[in-house]
Amino acid sequence: MARPGHRPEPAPRGRIGRVRLTIDPDSPDAPYEQIRARIAAGVRSGEFPVGLRLPTVRGLAAELGLAANTVAKAYRALEADGVIETRGRNGTVVAGSRDAAAREVAGAAEGFARLARRLGLDEAATRAAAEDAIRAVWADDGPPRGG
Repeated sequence: MARPGHRPEPAPRGRIGRVRLTIDPDSPDAPYEQIRARIAAGVRSGEFPVGLRLPTVRGLAAELGLAANTVAKAYRALEADGVIETRGRNGTVVAGSRDAAAREVAGAAEGFARLARRLGLDEAATRAAAEDAIRAVWADDGPPRGG
């Protein structure tokens, strides 16, 4: 809460390519999760193209005023999800894109998870709801179409 006559500090900002990355200090999401979510969304939308070189962990941490471990945690999560690749001395880049359907489903899943969190569901209840929905759809519709 701002004190009278006190200007709140601006949100820390960094840059990926030509895109500004902002950390919201008032967000319920941890800074590493904000970084992870923003980069993942940028990759899904095509805003961050395949092969785009991301800032170094230390470089982005310095721009955002965060500990390097915070950015490293976000990068590790993104790499585990196949969103980015770390190429040693050649840096960290946006990984080869999955097909459009997979990107669309990933976006919908993220939206579902954020909604569940906002509504107060814990991770186990959220997973159970997703699994129930998947079972119901596959039982009703049979195997997936197309390919």
